[in-house]
Amino acid sequence: MAEDAYQALNLQTLGSRLGALPVLRARVGNDPGLWQIREVGDGNLNLVFVVTGPAGGVIVKQALPYVRLVGESWPLPLYRAFYEYQALTRQAARAPGAVPEVFWFDPDQALIVMEYLHPHRILRQKLIAGERVAGLGRFLGRYVARNAFLGSELAMKSAAKKADVALFAGNVDIPAISEALVFTDPYHGARLNHHNPALDALVAGLRADVALKTAVQDLFMAFASNTETLLHGDLHSGSVMSTAEDSRVIDPEFAQYGPMGFDLGMLIANMVMAFLSQPGHRERADMGPYQDWILSVIIDCMAAFRAEFTRLWQTERTGMLYPACLFEEQGHSSDPALQRLLTRIWNEALGFCGIEMHRRILSLAHNADFEAIPDPVLRGRLEARSLAMGRDLILARGAVGDAAALCALAGDHDEKG
Repeated sequence: MAEDAYQALNLQTLGSRLGALPVLRARVGNDPGLWQIREVGDGNLNLVFVVTGPAGGVIVKQALPYVRLVGESWPLPLYRAFYEYQALTRQAARAPGAVPEVFWFDPDQALIVMEYLHPHRILRQKLIAGERVAGLGRFLGRYVARNAFLGSELAMKSAAKKADVALFAGNVDIPAISEALVFTDPYHGARLNHHNPALDALVAGLRADVALKTAVQDLFMAFASNTETLLHGDLHSGSVMSTAEDSRVIDPEFAQYGPMGFDLGMLIANMVMAFLSQPGHRERADMGPYQDWILSVIIDCMAAFRAEFTRLWQTERTGMLYPACLFEEQGHSSDPALQRLLTRIWNEALGFCGIEMHRRILSLAHNADFEAIPDPVLRGRLEARSLAMGRDLILARGAVGDAAALCALAGDHDEKG
């Protein structure tokens, strides 16, 4: 198949085109005529098929040459599948068991065959439905910490890190989506923007707030210029699949090198938005305990991030940064340096968190947490809380000292309006 010109798969052609692949025959079944194929891609960019048969199942994910959410008027290069594959292999090594296993990659057809996560569901769907996931915060915090630390020159040799930065620097068009949709479009009248009309006055105020836009651009500069570590790049509750007890992270096609606080901030933002959107999904009597659980996930995530990052600092600090020859080998503690770094990561994460809370309401790709609320008045009231809290985090992130303070701020905004 790799010798063929690119062709998008569909339900009718997948079996005939992939039926000879040994990896599919081994994991699905030798007879493609017995395969059951369904298309489940509900994202913004790709085709995603579940292929099951007598021997089991796999996921077949294929990039399209355009943004699926918009159509062929917004072309995208197929090479993004290459970067997703590269990111998945690195994440699998750095956080074993946290991402789906990759079985096959075809760069010419821009497709990846990977582990079928079943009965996992998209975490965002579970949060809207009021379902809990055991150990979720610990899993997420540990995943982010391991990728942040082990993908940086805290652990990597400088030559290997620089070579990897050069490799991922070729992923130009996909990060450009973040550069526009996350950091720029929400704060002016971009063509693809849309928002709830109930927010018109508030949105006009945000777009007129020069201090806010300046702070956002400061964070944008950090995102665009800082190559600290390999990011997932689009880490949110739609990029996590869970059962009641197990979770995996998917879809790292936005992978690029960037600041350590970015993935953490995007992830926390989506948990905060899940918290703030709860009045649109359930009755007040059922809501309080579930909102408390969501906040506990944030607390657990940050505790796990700090604990794992600290453990790696003590055991895996083999890169050129903060070397032991400057600290431990001279009888000096490196803990003050660690705490200073963790504080900087946290403060940046809070800023990115606030920006994500804005862009998911004002830019192109919205969250179902709010979009699934049918009453536009109620939805607007809840979205307004998210916008207001996002502004607080961007402008006063240094005043939010820890995850408990962040959760308290979320609670304050939940009670408004």
